[in-house]
Amino acid sequence: MTKKILLLAGDFVEDYEIMVPFQALTMLGHQVDAVCPGKRSGDKVRTAIHDFEGDQTYSEKPGHAFTLNATFDEIDPAHYDALVVPGGRAPEYLRLNERVLEIVRHFFEKSKPVAAVCHGLQILTAAGVLEGRRVTAYPAVAPEIRAVGGTYVEVPITGALVDGKLVTAPAWPAHPAWLGRFLEVLGCPVQ
Repeated sequence: MTKKILLLAGDFVEDYEIMVPFQALTMLGHQVDAVCPGKRSGDKVRTAIHDFEGDQTYSEKPGHAFTLNATFDEIDPAHYDALVVPGGRAPEYLRLNERVLEIVRHFFEKSKPVAAVCHGLQILTAAGVLEGRRVTAYPAVAPEIRAVGGTYVEVPITGALVDGKLVTAPAWPAHPAWLGRFLEVLGCPVQ
């Protein structure tokens, strides 16, 4: 059962958190449209690799250039079955874009599946869609989640949390659990 999935991107999105979901969901036959405000299909966003090397926070290294395959100004969220929100540094400024927030709200208002990972939850907090929800994220986002009435749940870095049609995870090491739960919520579990 093929789904049409929207993926929100921006410069310095986390490399694995955009590359892996895009490639995995595409490999499974889903149409994944990656968009970025101010950019068109064929444009690129720069990525950053965040790693966990024993420091007090993650390290950051240059990532790859990720090519967008759809144009932000031309998409209509009503034409999509689900939304993926990767983390990295992009969410801190994407959440300032009112159109991004409108798109996110659409998916929640229509009860469509949403998968968000790491700092991607910053966009969801800004959109005002987390009140009363149980979510996880990179731990530094926990105060924002609580401030908007959400419940932050600490899970292992390889874990994921499902609340209705919302699937969240703390960071890219959770991809197997996060993507697996997202596919279940989509109604397309992998056997």
